[in-house]
Parts: sequence; structure tokens; C-alpha cells
Amino acid sequence: MIKKEEEINTLTGQYKYLFGPVPSRRFGRSLGVDLTPYKTCTQDCVFCQLGRTTDLTVARDEFVPVNEVNKELGKWLKTDGTADHITLSGSGEPTLNSRFHDVIQYVRENSHIKTVLLTNGSLLNIPEVRSGASRAHIVKVSLSAWDERSYGWVNRPHPSLEFKQLVDGLKRFRDQFFGELWIEVFLVWGMNSTPSDVMRIAKLSEEILPDRIQLNTAVRPPAEDFVDPVPKENIASLCNLFRPTAEVITDFVDEEDIKLKANRETILAMLKRRPCTPNQIASAFGMHLNEVSKYLGSLIRSGLIREKRENGDLYYIALTMDNCPNPPLKKLKIQTVYK
Repeated sequence: MIKKEEEINTLTGQYKYLFGPVPSRRFGRSLGVDLTPYKTCTQDCVFCQLGRTTDLTVARDEFVPVNEVNKELGKWLKTDGTADHITLSGSGEPTLNSRFHDVIQYVRENSHIKTVLLTNGSLLNIPEVRSGASRAHIVKVSLSAWDERSYGWVNRPHPSLEFKQLVDGLKRFRDQFFGELWIEVFLVWGMNSTPSDVMRIAKLSEEILPDRIQLNTAVRPPAEDFVDPVPKENIASLCNLFRPTAEVITDFVDEEDIKLKANRETILAMLKRRPCTPNQIASAFGMHLNEVSKYLGSLIRSGLIREKRENGDLYYIALTMDNCPNPPLKKLKIQTVYK
């Protein structure tokens, strides 16, 4: 085990391509591996916690040097090496990196930690992507639509992508993948959340034969301000439509064992002084945007901050007892901020 100060350095910016370990709703203490530039993705999902896609593409390339990524992994394994999973996720679609499979292989050859690939599944129609993804222990794919039209309005894919192609790729991958295949269904209130809509998604997911199905909704700030979460009681009632029965996943709340220099309190203190965007918070504390989004989601649910969109940018503002629509029972000493 490394010393406390070394752990803080590790978690807050010692690495360029690794982030965390962070508490994950699905994977416990998870070390993230970022293989693409910020928001380089095949889709521009309305619910994305990292904001709108700035580089919508299907062109695969070695966006970040995989040899350098593996060097960082080697260093982390020697100096810390404590995590439940090592997860390929981050700032965009990891399978766009043409060498993502080499990272999975490196972890498998140099540790006993399980590898996870978080992918939207849009490139699994490509044989080499399926082959590379098959090296992971767990692959989590997304399925939040049931036809071409719903795919367009929920996921807003690259123009060359088709929904039929997505589903076919998922089925072909299941045929050759012997690890755990999970499907995440992200539900947006009023877009794909009625029982009849969810039943259509459930029928498709059953054809893919996943090991687990998880229902999610907008518990963190989404890309678009029109995205509303599905109420807890509604989303729970939809689980039995799926085979296997779906589970509702919520934010991981036990963060006490994760020693981060920047946490809820320091982020809130920063927002008391002035409104900030997620990128500004990440830059100030040397955090990854995934980590920032976890804390912002928690602060919003606690009624301590709110969102405000100005000139296309999303800002977060600390609330006062005067401007908070649903003030917490405890009196808060938070100063008014102006922009």
C-alpha cells in the first residue's frame, strides 16, 4: 500500500491517461483508462454526463499512444494496484481507439484485476472490434432505443450508423464472447420511458442474451437540459419487463474510503465563490470529468447547487436559502454568487 500523500497524487493528476480509482455504481473501486480525446464519440447522446459530443466520428485511430498508457498502467500496478476493476471508459467511445485491445491484453498479462469495457456498442459490427472486445472480462453495452427513429432522437448517432447495424453487431458479439455481457438501458422521461417503449427495448435485449440488464436514468447532469430523470417508482416498475429481470442502478454513495484531494466540500466551496463549468472544476483540481460529474450529481441531489446554461455552456452555481427552490432542512451558510 502506498503512502497517503502518494495516493492523493495518484488520484489527482499524476497520470495522463488513468483516473481514479473512483467509486462506481457498477464496478466498486474502479480505475479508469481514457483512450480518446474529450468527447470523441460515435454518438451524441442527449443524456451523456460529459456533455455534447464535439467530435462525432466513426473513424478509428490511435488517438492516444497506447504504449504510454500501458507504461502508466505498469507504474500504477507497482505503486498501488488496488482496484476491483480496470475500466476502459473516459472521455469518449473507447473502441474508436484502434489499439484498445492492447490495453486489455496488457492488464490481463500483468495483473489479476478484471478488465471492463464500457462501450455504446455502435462499432461491434466490425470484426476486429468484436475480436478486441472479446478479451475483456466484462463488456457493458448500451441499448436505449428500439428502432431507427428512437435511436436518432435518444442517441443522435453519426450519420453513417444505423440501428439495425447496432443490434446486429451486439448479437454477433454475443455469439463469440464468453465473458459477462451487460446491457445498460438509459431511460429519459418522456422519450423512451413508457411501458410500451421499454417493452420494445426489452424484446430486443432478450435476443442478445445478456448476463445482466441495468436500468439507468439522469441522476447526473446530462448533455441537454430537456433531459429529465424517470421517477424512482416508475423505473422500478419496469424491471420485470426484461429477461433476465433488470436491476435499477443508482449512484454509489459510500465514498469515504476514496481519498480525493478534491471532493464534495472543496467543489462546493469553489462554487460558492463563482459559477464554474465541469471543465473548469476538472482543471482546477486535476480531476477527470467522470469524477467531477459524480460529485456534481451528488451536490444537485442534495439541493446544494443548480445548473445554468449560458451561451451554450453549462455552469454550476451554489444555492442560497433565498434562491433554492427546495431548500434543505438544515440552514446553509452559502453566499450569493453573480455572473
